[in-house]
Amino acid sequence: MGIPLSPRPAQVIDLEIMRQRQRARRRLIRLAPELDSLEMVYRLASSPDTLYGMPLLAWGLREDGEVVGLVPWMEALTPCHRLDDPEHGSFVGYRDPETEELFESAPEHKVLELEHAAAYFDYEDTSETTLIQQLPETQGTHALCMDEGDAPWQLKQVFGWRLYNDGSVEALLADERLVDSTPILPGDACLYPGHSRHRVVYFFQRRIANRIRREDPATLEALALMVMPDDETGPPSG
Repeated sequence: MGIPLSPRPAQVIDLEIMRQRQRARRRLIRLAPELDSLEMVYRLASSPDTLYGMPLLAWGLREDGEVVGLVPWMEALTPCHRLDDPEHGSFVGYRDPETEELFESAPEHKVLELEHAAAYFDYEDTSETTLIQQLPETQGTHALCMDEGDAPWQLKQVFGWRLYNDGSVEALLADERLVDSTPILPGDACLYPGHSRHRVVYFFQRRIANRIRREDPATLEALALMVMPDDETGPPSG
């Protein structure tokens, strides 16, 4: 015996529209710097019994209300929970190095800070790309910039971060030709968003950036294997 058909017309579901709505709910709408040395904890498949720590740069409030820790990782300022790569790192949780407490979600004081700030700075939606917020860089993060053709690598200091209304976050780099005062601060005319000029931008902590600058052979070899496995370009320019 067949199943009776519903008298209601069939509803067509546009999967692409659903994906866009899901992405919109996950977009960042507000940032808060991490100023109390809280860390992201991760592990590598090569040493599963060892936990590694990395300082958090900031916390981000998403449109769906979730607050996530953020670190400069590979090519983006990345939510920690997205780190799920056995070779480069899998997210375990957050850690307070002072108390050695390990926790899975953002601390309440950061959640409240971001929620109140987002309610106060309630921006109108617009189809045009709009700057929402700027954060200073506090950890000495550097960017390895690669361009088209045979242009050499460039190792540049990151001076800040910009959050746009579409949820994207861009690192601010300096055009040395336009620097007219120091120290360089977010808002200076010499700064530009990294991906507006460079094909690829990879982020590194200050410790690794200094090894690259000194042209440490082991570091350069690992770097070449990670970011440009088929490229024979020389070491980065200063």
